[in-house]
Amino acid sequence: MAERTLRGARLGGQSFEDERGIEFAARQQVGYRCPQAHEFEITMSVEADVPAVWECPRCGAEALSISGIKPEEKAEKPARTHWDMLLERRSEGELEDLLKERLELLRGGEIGPAHLHRANTKRRKTSV
Repeated sequence: MAERTLRGARLGGQSFEDERGIEFAARQQVGYRCPQAHEFEITMSVEADVPAVWECPRCGAEALSISGIKPEEKAEKPARTHWDMLLERRSEGELEDLLKERLELLRGGEIGPAHLHRANTKRRKTSV
């Protein structure tokens, strides 16, 4: 069994390449501070777009860049109400006509809650 043992380096542990003649990419240190006053630095490429916000490694809160980069303001859409969505499908004139039609049906006892129908049928029977 000892003869079959693999010999070599640890998996993913070391590189056997020589660092001579290798030029590393230019780097920069970017500082951040979270609302709980934790300060930390992240190493990034000089060519990278530096984000204004980074997650704090200690508390997980959003940390802002110390260098003064401001987060982009997102344009918020106004909340669409039921009325707004209704007006996308029908005009106010059409809605008024529908309301009149439904009110006539409701007052006539043709639509609506069952207890209202029973009351109307009792009145009709007594009046006949």
